Amino acid sequence: MSLKGKTLFISGGSRGIGLAIALRAARDGANVTIAAKTDTPHPKLPGTIHTAVEEIEKAGGKGLPLLCDIREETQVAEAVARTVERFGGIDICINNASAIQLSGTLETDMKRYDLMHQINTRGTFLVSKICIPHLKLASNPHILNLAPPLDMKAKWFKGHVAYTMAKFGMSMCTLGMSAEFAPTGIAVNSLWPLTAIDTAAIRNLLGGETVAAMSRSPEIMADAAHAILTRPSREATGNFYIDEEVLRAEGVSDFSKYAPGAKGALAGDFFVPDEVFARTDTKVRGLF
Repeated sequence: MSLKGKTLFISGGSRGIGLAIALRAARDGANVTIAAKTDTPHPKLPGTIHTAVEEIEKAGGKGLPLLCDIREETQVAEAVARTVERFGGIDICINNASAIQLSGTLETDMKRYDLMHQINTRGTFLVSKICIPHLKLASNPHILNLAPPLDMKAKWFKGHVAYTMAKFGMSMCTLGMSAEFAPTGIAVNSLWPLTAIDTAAIRNLLGGETVAAMSRSPEIMADAAHAILTRPSREATGNFYIDEEVLRAEGVSDFSKYAPGAKGALAGDFFVPDEVFARTDTKVRGLF
C-alpha cells in the first residue's frame, strides 16, 4: 500500500516525530502540509517549516510550509483552505503538535496549563473539526492523533496532572470522534510509542543524552503511522495503537535499526499500560 498522491495535513511537523511521518509519506510521493509556528530558526531546536518542506521534496513528495498557530481558529481555517487550494483536498490529518510540562499541581502556573490544553486538547479538536469536511470527500480518510491509550491509573496523573489531562484530552478526541464519524468512513486512531523516542523533548526536558541513548528513533513512529494510514479506514478506527505492536502485526520482528546504539534495556514511555509491556519481548525499563 502507498500514500502516493495522498495529501497529509500535519500540525507541528518541523522536527521530530511529525517530520519523520512527513518524510515517510513523501517517499511514497505524497503531498504534505507542515502547519507549525517555527517560521525562523529556533536558537535551541532544529528545523523550521521551510527546512521541513525542503526535506519532503528531496524525499520525493510535494510540500507546503504554512505558518500556523493551532490555538487560533482563523489560522487553522486558512491553512486548511490553502492546503485544499494547492493539492485539491485532504486525505489525512495528523495531530502531532503538543506542549509538555511535567510539574506538580502547585508548581504549574496557569499560563502553562492553558498552553498545554489549548495546543494538545483544543488544538486536536480544532484541527480535526476543520479538516473533517474535506476528509469526508476522500477515498480512504484518516485522522491520526499522537496520543496515548486511555489508561486511567492514578500513577499517570499524580506527578503532572495538568499535562496528563491535556494529553488524555487528545485521546478522548480519538474515542469520541471515531464513533461519531464511523458512518462517514473516517478512521480516527491514536498512535503512541512503546519506548521513549529520541526527540528534542527527550534531549532538552526529559533526561538528555542519557535517556536519548535508551530511546528509539522517530522513524519507528513514522513506519507505524504509514502502516495505519494505508489500512482501509472503515476497518481500522477507534484504536489506541502502540508503534511496536503495529509493526509486529505487519511482520516486523527485528527492531534494532530503530535503536542501533542502545545497550541493554530501552526506556519505557509515559502512559503505556502495564499489560502492553507484559506482552512484548522488548527489554524495557520503567524510567517514566
